[in-house]
Amino acid sequence: QLQASGGGLVQAGGSLRISCAASGRTFSSYAMGWFRQAPGKEREFVAAISWSGGSTYYADSVKGRFTISRDNAKNTVYLQMNSLKPEDTAVYYCARSKGIVLVTTERSYDYWGQGTQVTVSS
Repeated sequence: QLQASGGGLVQAGGSLRISCAASGRTFSSYAMGWFRQAPGKEREFVAAISWSGGSTYYADSVKGRFTISRDNAKNTVYLQMNSLKPEDTAVYYCARSKGIVLVTTERSYDYWGQGTQVTVSS
């Protein structure tokens, strides 16, 4: 089970960190990812991190602004979002990959959190 938290309202240019807490002992055995869905749009990939945290990958739209990280001792994955833009407004979902390597497609993830709303005002 995945529980996302930390969303909220922030002004453009601001920062926010969202978290995803996982239950279960096998959290560290899987890559994790963040996706987002804006109103009227399809869900899209944002960032992914390998099981160890040694590899990360980002969508071009967030590269250089967002940082994904994980703490396997706390069963938690984070998304630090800096220089936020109004177009970053979306519901953000964390997801657990089916394997250990980081992947970017939705079908490669089998467990999803409930989502946390991030709203960036201009």
